[in-house]
Amino acid sequence: MSLSRQQINDIEDVLKSALRHKFQNYKPEPASMPFHTRLLGKDRLALYSFIHSLNTNFGTSIFEPVGLALSQKNFKMATAQAIAGNQISSAAQKEIQKIIDGLVTAATTPNKKEEVEKIRKVCQTGEMISVKPTRVDLMFESKEGAYYLFDIKTAKPNAGGFKEFKRTLLEWVAIILAKKPNTEVNTFIAIPYNPYEPEPYTRWTMRGMLDLENELKVADEFWDFLGGKDIYKDLLDCFERVGIELRDEIDEYFAKYNKNQ
Repeated sequence: MSLSRQQINDIEDVLKSALRHKFQNYKPEPASMPFHTRLLGKDRLALYSFIHSLNTNFGTSIFEPVGLALSQKNFKMATAQAIAGNQISSAAQKEIQKIIDGLVTAATTPNKKEEVEKIRKVCQTGEMISVKPTRVDLMFESKEGAYYLFDIKTAKPNAGGFKEFKRTLLEWVAIILAKKPNTEVNTFIAIPYNPYEPEPYTRWTMRGMLDLENELKVADEFWDFLGGKDIYKDLLDCFERVGIELRDEIDEYFAKYNKNQ
């Protein structure tokens, strides 16, 4: 399967718009770095600063809108920065804590299907508590009514945060089930690319907390899920074409930093 012409146009429009918006609104941090500047030049320092700034919000400015453009025709509902809901049962909260405690102490191993069913049994038991859950980076409802919620992380997430990643995934499950106790809910951590290519992604650091088969999608696993099998290369080609098309604009933008050097 390959991307349709409409998908390609939509994705490339998203990328052009995001870069041009960044150029128009980006203001480098005021910092004097005289040794770096004389060694490398103002334009290269400006490029480094720009890339660092872009990386901090690549998820919201690039990956989320690209994910929506990829997925529109494959799901009944697709949205970014969604709120899963605002209520969770007290019994579900306790069940989530039990699951987390078992994983932290290695008394249990991650099994997402079993964890979802444990939460389902108590999803409307006890007091319904108002909560403000972590926003869902990308949220989908399939044509069959199943829900898929993604938390997009950097390519090398901090290992110390895996416990909270897991809690977020389980809380989303409980919040959806509080409203729709019989629905299918799937929650994932998404890693948009593999920084270790051509070697496999190093997943072992997540193994004790995440069910790697059912809670983690990396690189082509993630993008192919959204857009269809074997579209990852097509997606990278979109990025390359936009980079080539905008190269003169990019060079012109950074050249101005050397005018007064």
